[in-house]
Amino acid sequence: MATIYKAPVQDYVFLLHDVFGPRFPELIGELTADDTSTLLGEAAKLLEEVWAPLDEVGDAQGCTFSDGAVTTPSGFKNAFDLYRNGGWNSISASVEDGGGGLPNAMAQALREFTSSANNSLGLYFGLTNGAHATIRRNGEDWMRRHVVPRMTVGEWTGTMCLTEPHCGTDLRLMKTKAVPQQDGSYRISGTKIFISAGDHDMAGNIVHLVLAKVPDADGRVTDALGSVNLFLVPKWNVDPATGELGARNGVTTGGIEHKMGLKGNATCTMNFEEAIGYRIGGSKEGAGKSSSAGMSGMFELMNHARINTGIQSLGSAVRAHGHAVQYAKERLAGRALDPAQRSAGVADPIICHADVRRLLLKQAAYIEGARALALYVRATQDAVGESQAHDKAIGVFLTPVVKAYLTDKSFEATNDALQVMGGHGYIRENGLEQLVRDARIFQLYEGANGVQAFDLAARKLKSADGWAAFGSYASEVEQCAEQALGDPSLKAMAAALMEATAAVRTSAQWITDAGRKLNDAPGASYDFLRMMGIHAFGYMWLVMAMTAVQAVADGSGTDFHRRKLALARYWMEKELPMLSAFGKSIAFGSECLMDLPADLV
Repeated sequence: MATIYKAPVQDYVFLLHDVFGPRFPELIGELTADDTSTLLGEAAKLLEEVWAPLDEVGDAQGCTFSDGAVTTPSGFKNAFDLYRNGGWNSISASVEDGGGGLPNAMAQALREFTSSANNSLGLYFGLTNGAHATIRRNGEDWMRRHVVPRMTVGEWTGTMCLTEPHCGTDLRLMKTKAVPQQDGSYRISGTKIFISAGDHDMAGNIVHLVLAKVPDADGRVTDALGSVNLFLVPKWNVDPATGELGARNGVTTGGIEHKMGLKGNATCTMNFEEAIGYRIGGSKEGAGKSSSAGMSGMFELMNHARINTGIQSLGSAVRAHGHAVQYAKERLAGRALDPAQRSAGVADPIICHADVRRLLLKQAAYIEGARALALYVRATQDAVGESQAHDKAIGVFLTPVVKAYLTDKSFEATNDALQVMGGHGYIRENGLEQLVRDARIFQLYEGANGVQAFDLAARKLKSADGWAAFGSYASEVEQCAEQALGDPSLKAMAAALMEATAAVRTSAQWITDAGRKLNDAPGASYDFLRMMGIHAFGYMWLVMAMTAVQAVADGSGTDFHRRKLALARYWMEKELPMLSAFGKSIAFGSECLMDLPADLV
């Protein structure tokens, strides 16, 4: 029994046009609610009917590697082409590059849809979109003319090559080198691992964005971060003057990983053997020095990937929840405690039981809160006008939360869906165990979640810009809660969020206080990230509840809006109180973590 997927088109219309659109009009541009519903609905048909059935196929077959080349599972190339030829992968790219020119939020909605329908297949497009956006902003003119349009329409795909066998997040340890040539190009040599979509059979070329070190004036590759640069390295050489494809570049696939999940996406070892590459940001800097534009491009690419990772993890949770709800409505076991809720049969559907309802509401409140938070961060990054700097700073501050909290909770939600199905969920044929395996990787992608927590609490929060962004965010939440306090139906939620905001402020101050021990901020970072995640979801649920209450008050309210209010209440009463426990944990400091000698851990 394959898992069933139904794209949440109505929820995106609600969020884009009712919740966030009035404040961030650039989020929807000229689109009406009917436009959004029609467009997303058309894409949803393809994903529900063609992509989703291939998810199980991709897991069963996996990618195969033979004679240095990767073959994707049966049906993947056809599904890839249908999506690409429909222009869905480029819906928000610029018209000049062959895209649809629609607001970025439309692409984000489709990113969730593709992740739910077939996360392995969706990755090929998601990585490409981040890569060509980075090249467009930071690359040379010839790259924008000859490379970006082909990547935009999906004729070529892209990757990000960072990790090496001995080196992940610590870029000082990288060994891949880029030796400058007289013609302005570089020769790239080294090995990268865990490269998603590093090779496949669905595109005419693959453009790798590779981190490598430029040797110093004496030809040495040092551990200096300043020597790290970002390079464009195509699988097939591209003539900068004409854009014509040339000979095969010195890029080979060493093999593919045999993974726990996402088996339909090839995770490759990539070998670069004096491959021709071009520095992103230009070739004018001296030997051993980084390109500021290139490094900026690298961080843009990584932040883009972190947001996408949160959305991809959400996709697994959405698919799992839909299957669990259907199962809970059909599976008979026991009797409802309230006689009025009992059916005429000898047993009732398990959805009548309080603990099953807890698991389902927990998933739903997470999923719809996560969708809202990801769109809110998207809106802050696209913001224009007087508040642009304020909004963008908040979005940057919340990026680690979107990556880490969403991936943690998505894995938890997917497991909760399996729990609803009991032993049937544990059986391969019923589909849930695949989603659990698939969802696990997102906590590791693009910097493991502990790294994201460290970035949030021990770096961002302790910097002047980060502290200011946190203050702006907290003040924004307080203003929203103060407004909601005037509505009797929202008063309890608003008061709870005000109290939670005070607790988050207290923990943030504790972390940044002078005199903290060296490990206090790192030791508190994960608890603080979870506080921020719970709190940000509380903010999103209050905003959605305010919109739903207004719809009910003006007579346009439906069961959709009443459901939103029920889920908001769940989050405020069952999840928001958890925040205070993390605050208490933070205040204990790091001694219990670090006092035990390492050889006794």
